[in-house]
Amino acid sequence: MSNAQPIHVKVSMKPLSTLIKPLRSIDLNTMEPKLAHKERTDSCAVPAASIIGESMLTIVLADALLEKFGGDSLEKFKKKHIKSSGKY
Repeated sequence: MSNAQPIHVKVSMKPLSTLIKPLRSIDLNTMEPKLAHKERTDSCAVPAASIIGESMLTIVLADALLEKFGGDSLEKFKKKHIKSSGKY
């Protein structure tokens, strides 16, 4: 619920799941012991997570507006609902 004030969101995310050291494994072709492939990963996923979080918040807010007011197109939504009932 909002009263036209800025919306502040607090989020959290799980740590990155890749390991620094590769694990012991087996080559399936030769069946010999081998170290698993170590994949490179970003050291900080916060910038990417913030973009995803902002996009998801936008989708949720747009869904709430359409649930409240409805409309077949963006033009109809703006003309019919926002101008007639929006105060801010």
